[in-house]
Amino acid sequence: MTVLDIRIHEGPDPRLSAREIEVLTTWLVSDSKSEASRALYLSMGTVNTHLSRIRAKYSAVGRTAPTKAALLARALQDGFIDIDDL
Repeated sequence: MTVLDIRIHEGPDPRLSAREIEVLTTWLVSDSKSEASRALYLSMGTVNTHLSRIRAKYSAVGRTAPTKAALLARALQDGFIDIDDL
């Protein structure tokens, strides 16, 4: 059984798109937004826009995530990333 098989979270699903999940997980395993933008061949502005929208979606369902640590916790809870990936 993988992390994706079990969803352990405290609220509704934020309904992230596949691209938002890709940006989120790449940023979480990167040292910086700049590194994530290079890895994904995106501008820093695009990465920032995706992260802002991700935060807004979590807030909309009552699961705020204002920091990178909070987004990491949400990604782990929702099965978007595994602790072994970090």
